[in-house]
Amino acid sequence: MKTILITGATAGIGEACALKFGAQGHRLILTGRRQDRLDDLVTRLRAEGVQVTPLCFDVTDKDAVDQAIASLTKTWREIDVLINNAGLAVGLDLLQGGDVDDWERMIDTNIKGLLYMTRTVAPLMVERKQGHIINISSIAGKDVYKFGNVYCATKHAVDALSKAMRIDMVEDGIKVTNIAPGMVETEFSLVRFKGDEQKADKVYQQFTPLYAEDIADAIVYVTNTPAHVCINDMIITPTAQANPFYTA
Repeated sequence: MKTILITGATAGIGEACALKFGAQGHRLILTGRRQDRLDDLVTRLRAEGVQVTPLCFDVTDKDAVDQAIASLTKTWREIDVLINNAGLAVGLDLLQGGDVDDWERMIDTNIKGLLYMTRTVAPLMVERKQGHIINISSIAGKDVYKFGNVYCATKHAVDALSKAMRIDMVEDGIKVTNIAPGMVETEFSLVRFKGDEQKADKVYQQFTPLYAEDIADAIVYVTNTPAHVCINDMIITPTAQANPFYTA
């Protein structure tokens, strides 16, 4: 049984991970900003006998991150897996017409939030000489596409930080995995289009996208490799998507 901390656990990939790891009998620390959705997920999991500790906070708030992790008991602070899943895309504009508030929100969540969580949890892993950090990036962290500019930049940062973490903690036996999904049908497009359901639905109409459960399956797989095996980087796309530019 492992203790697994999942950020952004109230929807999409984070929620799917919580359900899959919970079904395997692992202990879960689930974080999210939406108290009602976090409470609902915890209730569902506890009904199945899963041990869960919920932490409601925003990963972009460094003090809140520190306080949340500090609030854990000694046993719960022995975190085996950190899944840095919290992230988002907001807006779809040319750089010269971009909304600076959208930029700030993506940078604060996708880069700084990931850094805050890792800075707080990684020392606990290093102290024990074991642990696994999984960063949810994107194929936008491999290639840049029109209108993606700042979002792509944040995911390129996640890709680079994953490599840096692997280097910085390899001597301590810490595994680091970068997961780079293609198009996944979650709240992603709804957030990007700021609640416009018609625009969000059109994104996935022409082919079968990935689903949150598909990415959760991959995450479960990389956490179950033998101690001497680390999956450093994994790119996952729908069969109909070759890269950010080409779809069937």
